Amino acid sequence: MNIQFFTLLRRMMSILLLILLTNGCQWQENKTTSLEKIRKSGVLRVGTLNNQLSYYIGAEGPTGLDYELAQTFAKKLGVKLEITAMFTLSELFPALERGDIDIIAAGLAVTPDRLQDFHPAPAYYYTSQIVVYKKGQRRPRDLTELAKNNGRLAVVSGSSHEQKLELIRKNHPTLQWQSMPESDINDLLIKVANGDLDYTVADSVDVALLQRIHPDIAVALELTQDEPVSWFVKQSSNDSLYALIIEFFGQLKQNGTMAQLEEKYFGHIDQFDYVDTRAFLRAVNNTLPQWEALFKQYANGFDWRLLAALSYQESHWDPQAVSPTGVRGMMMLTLPTAESVGVTNRLDPEQSIRGGSEYLRKMIARVPDSIEEHEKVWFALASYNVGFGHLMDARRLTKSQGGNPNTWADVKQRLPLLGQRKYYTQSRYGYARGDEALNYVEGIRRYYQSIIGYERAHSGKYENEHLKIIDGLQTINTPPTLLAPTASPSTSSVQVTP
Repeated sequence: MNIQFFTLLRRMMSILLLILLTNGCQWQENKTTSLEKIRKSGVLRVGTLNNQLSYYIGAEGPTGLDYELAQTFAKKLGVKLEITAMFTLSELFPALERGDIDIIAAGLAVTPDRLQDFHPAPAYYYTSQIVVYKKGQRRPRDLTELAKNNGRLAVVSGSSHEQKLELIRKNHPTLQWQSMPESDINDLLIKVANGDLDYTVADSVDVALLQRIHPDIAVALELTQDEPVSWFVKQSSNDSLYALIIEFFGQLKQNGTMAQLEEKYFGHIDQFDYVDTRAFLRAVNNTLPQWEALFKQYANGFDWRLLAALSYQESHWDPQAVSPTGVRGMMMLTLPTAESVGVTNRLDPEQSIRGGSEYLRKMIARVPDSIEEHEKVWFALASYNVGFGHLMDARRLTKSQGGNPNTWADVKQRLPLLGQRKYYTQSRYGYARGDEALNYVEGIRRYYQSIIGYERAHSGKYENEHLKIIDGLQTINTPPTLLAPTASPSTSSVQVTP
């Protein structure tokens, strides 16, 4: 009897010990922080939106502001980057809530609703909400007119724009709109541009970018002042990941990386000329195809679209163009410049394009190596226009005023000062039309981005050529040869959730 009792007791104790050990293991597992899980898995999973700013597949592979930031953060963690690019906003926050992704990096504004369950990272840019309409159509002058429902208004479901309209409706109860769960803001903006929709609400940055290829989009009224745009992480009892993201953005701001990225993605959108943009888009559609093969042939390491943008700035793609000062041809070469690159006939389109490409390469070679590779071309183009000596004067002036002479964002602010007596009398090379050089470079940047946007809007070849269907999901496998120079071929896999 006693032997059976003690045998049973030992069995019960063994079972209890097993339960305690199992629960202990689960407790330890539950205590693993989100940051530890990322490092243990070796993968940072980032959710974003497939659009013109956050992330898309371009001619040279993955690109976009949020993509570059996520790539840098993954490198800081020492892990691979996995991008899940979604086509609608409605998918992002549920994916973060479920734990399918670690971070949302999609250019989203901070709103009270989002603060309830998620932590916002430090703001990395600011944008305002605006009502847009098609130029030439009825424009609502104020919220009262907008609320009269004389036109169809639609917004992306669950967006900060819809939340703003809900607040506005408290004072304008007749305000009505259609909520679009399966659309993104680019879809709605294009519908407005095509006349299929009367109004939508969008971020000012998105509008400015899309106006480059849809110039009929116009601003009706502003709904908000500038609002912070941030990454988001899930709230948890251990915020080690969140703390590291805060530190990460602080470092980017302090070392100037954030300013360089802002210049790269936003620097060309400050000015918008409706007439010039329409004329340019007509030329892209009607004239550029005639010369595209030559630009590609003589790009010689450049993105051919940059060479095409330079040519449009110079001659509007007119091979017979001649200026009063004697420059001529597709690339508007001077006689000495043509001779230096072996061009014997400046009015021959092929010779001109080849010569212009070679001369630009020479200009880039003169740019100091202290300047980041992706910005060297803007310095080179400025020297192409105003002269290398004057460009160096602008860099010296930038340094004397406490700016960074190695960043285009700082130097371009000083170029116009070279035309002011107060400054050019103190420079080595004297007076220069620095404002013209600035407009020259920024014009090329706008044309370049417009060609990229136009191509992307009219062709899905870069998004589609690497798509494979795996387990019901569309997956983009990024080949190493297409990765940006700063990317590691072994650290990028891109998953697109349809």
